[in-house]
Amino acid sequence: MRFQVLGPFRVQLDRGEIPLAASREQRILAALLLDANRVVPVSRLVEAIWDEHPPTSSVKVVRNCVSMLRRRLVTAGEIVTESGGYLLRVPYDDLDLRVFADRAQQGRRLAAAGELADAVVHLREALALWRGPAFTGVTGRLIEAAAAQLDDQRRSVQEERLAHELTLGGGAELVDEIADLVAAEPLRERAHGQLMLALYRAGRRTEALQAYQRVRRLLVGELGIEPGQELAELHRAILEADPRLAPVTMPTAIPGPESARPVTPTPTRPVPAQLPASPPAFTGRTAELDELCGLLDAAARAGTAMVAVVSGTAGVGKTALAVHFARLVVDRFPDGQLHVDLRGFHPTGPPLDPGEAVRGFLAAFGVPAQQLPEGLAAQSAMLRTLLAERRVLLVLDNARDSEHVRPLLPGGPGCLTLITSRSRLSGLVATEGAHPVSLGPLPLGDAHRMLVRRLGAARLTAEPAAVTTIAARSAGLPLALAIVASRMVGHPHFPLRAIAEELELAHGSLEGFTGVDAETDVRSVFSWSYRALSGPAARLFRLLSMHPGPDLGAVAAASLAGVPPSRVRPLLAELAHAHMVTEHTPGRYAMHDLLRAYAVERTDIEDDGAERLAVTHRMFDHYLGGAHLADLRLHPHRDPIRLPAAVPGVTVAVVGDREAALAWFSQEHPVLLNLLRRAGSDGHDVHAWQLGWAMTTYLDRRGHWHDQAIVQQLALEAARRVRDRDGQARAHRNISIAHLRRGRHGEASDHLWHAVRLYRGLGDQVGQARTLLNLGTVAEHRGQPRLALRYAEQSLRLFRAAGHPSGQANALNNAGWYHLQLGDHELAPHHCQRALALHQEAGDRYWQAHTWDSLGCAHHHLGRYPEATECYRQALSLWREVGERYYESATLTHLGDTHLAEGERSAARGVWREALDIVVELGQDAGRILDRIRAVTTG
Repeated sequence: MRFQVLGPFRVQLDRGEIPLAASREQRILAALLLDANRVVPVSRLVEAIWDEHPPTSSVKVVRNCVSMLRRRLVTAGEIVTESGGYLLRVPYDDLDLRVFADRAQQGRRLAAAGELADAVVHLREALALWRGPAFTGVTGRLIEAAAAQLDDQRRSVQEERLAHELTLGGGAELVDEIADLVAAEPLRERAHGQLMLALYRAGRRTEALQAYQRVRRLLVGELGIEPGQELAELHRAILEADPRLAPVTMPTAIPGPESARPVTPTPTRPVPAQLPASPPAFTGRTAELDELCGLLDAAARAGTAMVAVVSGTAGVGKTALAVHFARLVVDRFPDGQLHVDLRGFHPTGPPLDPGEAVRGFLAAFGVPAQQLPEGLAAQSAMLRTLLAERRVLLVLDNARDSEHVRPLLPGGPGCLTLITSRSRLSGLVATEGAHPVSLGPLPLGDAHRMLVRRLGAARLTAEPAAVTTIAARSAGLPLALAIVASRMVGHPHFPLRAIAEELELAHGSLEGFTGVDAETDVRSVFSWSYRALSGPAARLFRLLSMHPGPDLGAVAAASLAGVPPSRVRPLLAELAHAHMVTEHTPGRYAMHDLLRAYAVERTDIEDDGAERLAVTHRMFDHYLGGAHLADLRLHPHRDPIRLPAAVPGVTVAVVGDREAALAWFSQEHPVLLNLLRRAGSDGHDVHAWQLGWAMTTYLDRRGHWHDQAIVQQLALEAARRVRDRDGQARAHRNISIAHLRRGRHGEASDHLWHAVRLYRGLGDQVGQARTLLNLGTVAEHRGQPRLALRYAEQSLRLFRAAGHPSGQANALNNAGWYHLQLGDHELAPHHCQRALALHQEAGDRYWQAHTWDSLGCAHHHLGRYPEATECYRQALSLWREVGERYYESATLTHLGDTHLAEGERSAARGVWREALDIVVELGQDAGRILDRIRAVTTG
């Protein structure tokens, strides 16, 4: 073959290969071969040589290149001049591209006619022509684009051939090739589907399911889409071992893994088939089903029995998952399927005795009652013996604890045991090697799909907002969804909006989830778990409902209960073990919305008003004490407040240093917001305004200014309710800072003047002085540095009168800064040096950083750039030490200005980009920094 483009570009003559070193000749010949035996316009050849902006001599250059090619190709092909272009005449067999296209087309025709084996032969021949990526070694935008299209055609032909081979019974021998195709083109769903099918055919179902999870993560992460319907259906078919996945040339039965030993059912014994019917409208749980499939396949390969414990809170769908999975794999257990409801949490009677369950299983296999040995141990041993040589599936539903199921566990390698329980059955996991599978609430999408399956898409499509409300208020609990769905089925003419509104009105209670009997009534179902708790754990469960959420730690739970943390941790473990709470991250516990509603009901019934008031008081004391201590770690030189004495039974969190304080606030931030919102109704207004005060430093330094405004407004309202003028003044100041950070200078000023008047009425000179400093900052931001300087000087006089050295230092530094704004560059360092000495004497590192920054700016304006740089580096070190991101970005901006003044454009751009990252993170206006970066980049 003379012309080879499906790989490295080659032209082969009788005397050997023609070298094509000149890139222009390569590109023109490649363009002619792409349209062999057709006229190629000169304009296209120009485009092939020059990606853009061809010279005026481009047509002449093309003619010269064509002349050169004619001399080289005298025996290989004829280049003919036609009107407006050139044509390269090439015999059919001399161009691999044309042979490839012809063989591929023949293969497709054969496949369409149902002749798959012959089609595979032709497609293999077509693919054998490829030696690598098309036109390797040829550059240029036009040729590279054409090569990419050819490579895509190659992959499509390869996928078609693989699809036919899979249909013909291929499997294990195709896995490596398909895996290479997936690795090269990870976003081609068809290839992923072929890999899943080949792995499944090879008896590697776990890997097939894992392959689906990988492509799903990839598609969601890269493109923001779920896998297509075809891939999703294949995944479901693999989960269900669908016989249709068998090759057309193979028996339709799906065999188990190779290591699973087929056992013929014993003819003298009956084969029990006790599984309940598949649950209606089963939805979701894809990850859990994949996990169970993987565990089962691994156990089969290892020749061991598999025991899985499916645990979760009441009504979460444990039995539905177990039965659904059992139905999916039932064909792998030809010797029988056993099922028993152990009634571990039954509403009316005691749990089923395990001996009774053992005897029931033996009877199912035809063992006469008179042949049973005496005692549970002997009967359990007989059951293990009977199951030892069989492949049997056991579903042990609703177990109370590990001892409830141990006598029922088989010992043979061919059995699968699925256990469901509201408890984790940690004993089985530890001693029997059981695999825990924990169920949480359904995601909102799966809840919606469950309703679609129960009610039909048409009814739900008509009222999408109502459906969203119903799914959300059911909190992802399948039992609650089923109760609501049954009501809607029973009233087909009721608008969904009416039921959604009813659930909205009942939010926080269980009134919308009442079933017709105990087993379908959410309140009754929860009560079975509640009654199984110890007395102290049940009390803690009730008290947790009084916490504002979204979660809490052990120390907070201890304060609610009024006991030491060492006593509450085992109770939390008991609640988590019973799935009455969830330990969603280490040491943090949350409660399902409907369980919280049930706990509220139990509290109203069992705990008197005095107890509830005491719990609430301890809770506020706990969080105020923790926030105050954490704030002191962040800002130890802050003007203090006096906290109310904590009541007995309160434990305050240990916050050892600044890092621990930041971690504590970060963890408790949403809890504190919820607590503040409740403070007014709970009558804890002093706690509320002081809690707002304690949160200020953290919220400001972390840039949570929206939350800061909300928190301080709540603090202000609480202080007004108790007529605490000091609390009101502090809240006004703190609100002003939130407004100032967000550029709302008018609102900031209004709140500061409110604070000034309150402090004057109290005779508080320090409070007045600090507020005047804040007013100076507002004036500076409004472009009024002279007014700002007057505020700083008034503040300095008040601090001196009050004998407050730290405040004097703040005022001196601000005065120095405003002198800089006014151009008094010689006077500014004098003020800042005095301020720095006072701050260093007091050990106030936060305000030292402010002062180092001011000194840096003073040196910069005086042309002392090395001194300015050193001051900025001192400030940056301190800003980072105290976690002050807002002012860190300001100092980085100043440092960049100094670098630029020294002619160090690259260094300036580097620190400005650091500042930009912080400003963007904090949601601030980045315009000025961007202007600097653009100027130094384009200037």
